[in-house]
Amino acid sequence: MGIMGQLQRAHAQQVHAAQRAQTTPYQQHQQMLWEAENARRAAERAAEADERERKRLYAEARSKRVAAANANVQSQLDELDNLLHTTLAIDDHIDLERLKKTSTYPPFDPGDLGVPAKAPDWRRFAPPAPNALDKMLGGESRYQRLRAEAEQAFEKAKAKHAAAEATRQQRLAQARRGYEQHCRQLDAQVTSHNREIDEFGAALAAAEPNAVVKYFGLVLGNSVYPEDFPQRYRLAYVPDSRLIVVEYLLPTVAVIPRIREYRYVRARDEVLTVARPAEEIHQRYVEVITQVTLRTVHELFEADRTRLVETIVFNGIVETVHPGTGQSVRPCLVTLRTDREAFTSINLAKVEPTACLRHLRAAVSSRPEDLVPVRPVLEFDVVDKRFVDEVDVLADLDQRPNLLALSVTEFEGVIRDLFAKLGLETKTTRAAPDGGVDCVAFDPRPIFGGKVVIQARRHRGTMDVSAVRDLFGTVLDEGATKGILVTTSSYGPDSVEFASGKPLELIDGSSLLHLLAEHADVRARIDPGQG
Repeated sequence: MGIMGQLQRAHAQQVHAAQRAQTTPYQQHQQMLWEAENARRAAERAAEADERERKRLYAEARSKRVAAANANVQSQLDELDNLLHTTLAIDDHIDLERLKKTSTYPPFDPGDLGVPAKAPDWRRFAPPAPNALDKMLGGESRYQRLRAEAEQAFEKAKAKHAAAEATRQQRLAQARRGYEQHCRQLDAQVTSHNREIDEFGAALAAAEPNAVVKYFGLVLGNSVYPEDFPQRYRLAYVPDSRLIVVEYLLPTVAVIPRIREYRYVRARDEVLTVARPAEEIHQRYVEVITQVTLRTVHELFEADRTRLVETIVFNGIVETVHPGTGQSVRPCLVTLRTDREAFTSINLAKVEPTACLRHLRAAVSSRPEDLVPVRPVLEFDVVDKRFVDEVDVLADLDQRPNLLALSVTEFEGVIRDLFAKLGLETKTTRAAPDGGVDCVAFDPRPIFGGKVVIQARRHRGTMDVSAVRDLFGTVLDEGATKGILVTTSSYGPDSVEFASGKPLELIDGSSLLHLLAEHADVRARIDPGQG
């Protein structure tokens, strides 16, 4: 308020006081009532303004909380949308040399033990020499007595100091020995750790399955996913065909936020939720599992600089409770088999994940959110290296038939009985020159049935793609609906690529053992050393 305003207000107060002094008591009473009413109304207006401000602040706070909730939902969606892209800028290769350690320890610090105690100073013990007056008064003899006492005390102090110093030196030497022992222990630990790294690197270079599985397990373990992703997996490696099989635990559909949007209705002071449409949940969940598939395969191939792996089989499964049965289930929702050349030629930064998997001929569940399964291109347990190791260890004492040691007739019987158990009517056409067998079978099922050509080969090395081409030619010549090639060994990526998209099925040695055990109750083995 300016000076003029203050003067005007003071003048008005003086005039008002003068008027009141001239009014009657009745008029004064009415004036007071009027002022009281004005004050009451002013208080009500202030209270109403305060209430409006309180309501405004309350509504603003609730609106901000709703905005934060919507931002959180969008953040989750952004994280899911970028599962694949976030890994493309990362080098997934693990440099084993960087895993090595160096011995680092602090310098020796003895503390107080490193500081010698100060030796006794004679000057602190010596009595003052007598002056001329003292000597005249007979103080010389007193001085000599005091000096003798001081010398005795000084010798005791020196002896005590020497003992303390010897103890200190002893404790210092003990502390140094402890420090040096600790350093040697650290050096031994570092040496042992680095030796393990070197041994692991040598085993990895030699493509030993356990080392390969451990290395790629480290690679997948380094991959950072959202917190609610299970990130569990199993790996198996087949060195003959440089094949790695991944069984990867996918997140359930619960990772897709069910709430699409939060809305605050100010008039009703109510927060409403808008549900995400079922079709959008389906699309987003398909995007999640396809991105995880491509991301995992990418990380494995990128981390493999010595071409230990040429082919990857990925089976993405979920572990959950089926809402319809209440039973625990592990359906496979996506399965893919791809080789290095086909996969690394893809520009993952520009692909649409579901279209990319279609290009790679992957099988993806039609309704993964409903746990509709697909059939894995290769069951993990069939190729689990632990099972192969177990067979090898027991080979010398094992009484199970060795498929490579059977006669042609015995091998023919095993194959014929297997496919009979599988529901086919088999008839041997001829014995193959390599100790195998060729059969023509008939699938009696309507619509899906028909003639099936079966060729079984007892083989020790990786099957050549020419055998697969020959089978396809026979299928065409016979007018068959399907061809099956069974081998006691394995297939290379060229064979798998040729058979892809054709009415051909390739069964390798480990799959053959699995089928015999599951369907024909035959516990067999494949031991090249005894064939």
